Amino acid sequence: MLDKILDQIIVWGNPILVIFIGIFTGWITKKYIHKRLSSLAGKTKWQGDDVILNSLEPHIILWFFLAFFSIAIDNIILPEFFDSYKQYLSTIILVILILSITLSISKMLVGLFNLWAEKQGQGFPSTTMFTNFVYIIVWGIGVMIILDSLKIAITPILTALGIGGLAISLALKETLSDIFSGLHILLSGKVQPGDFAELDSGERGYITNITWRNTTMLERTNNVINIPNSRLSSAIIKNYDTRESSFSVRIPVGVSYDSDLEKVAQVTQEVADNVAKNLDICSKNQDPVVRFFEFGDSSVNLKVYFKAEKYGDQHSIIDVFIRRLHKRYDEEGIDIPYPIRTLIHKNATK
Repeated sequence: MLDKILDQIIVWGNPILVIFIGIFTGWITKKYIHKRLSSLAGKTKWQGDDVILNSLEPHIILWFFLAFFSIAIDNIILPEFFDSYKQYLSTIILVILILSITLSISKMLVGLFNLWAEKQGQGFPSTTMFTNFVYIIVWGIGVMIILDSLKIAITPILTALGIGGLAISLALKETLSDIFSGLHILLSGKVQPGDFAELDSGERGYITNITWRNTTMLERTNNVINIPNSRLSSAIIKNYDTRESSFSVRIPVGVSYDSDLEKVAQVTQEVADNVAKNLDICSKNQDPVVRFFEFGDSSVNLKVYFKAEKYGDQHSIIDVFIRRLHKRYDEEGIDIPYPIRTLIHKNATK
């Protein structure tokens, strides 16, 4: 009796020990080796290594567990009628492993894609549409590998998908039009998330996202507008946030005819330079410019030109500049005149 118990302990004890070693090895790898690699990656200039390591981290222990569990199953000695169950377990382990690897790779590729898209700027924005495409491609390949590992012929499935895709494309003509219009919008750089745009139909606001069917626009009043991509693609759009140059902000100012214009120009330039230096939303590539441009009815008029990073930043720049300029003019004794009209009253002679 004791011999049988010892035999059972040996039969089941070794596989359990192997599985435990696998889990422990995975934990050690995640706790120390992966942590050390992450620390080294954080010191490099390329952020891609961080993305790769972050995508691997959640699966490390699972992968070691599955690998050592598979070894334990292959080495366990059981009666012959259990062989079919061992085969089922091996298949389940393989499917779980492929799913885990697919999830890790999809997260890795999306992260690398987003990182690359951010560096491209205007060339290739990162949006929900493109990340979904990456997920679909990776998961499609993963599912095909699983089906092939299960000895399921994928050729008839691909043929059926082709025929079904043709039927679906005819039934979802408008939806596909929106999808391809969205791709056209992104690839052409017509608008991108973050741009402030105005349509010929009157809608204006910030582009927040471009999805499969719609482009989301956020108005200044916080109202959300969902515009079909096909409509946006054919619309005339005024994009205030072009990437080639920053947005020009023009602020008119008027001073009294009695003012010393040299002093006015100097004081105005100092205030403008101070605003541009201390406001992050002002472009640092070009200094503010002060120019006199006309003799007005009651003032000598000048304009101050700033460069803003985005269209929506102009209002903050104008607000800060007017406040500081008014205070400085008051300190320097520079008058900002009211409109003056001289009325001549002529008495009628009798």
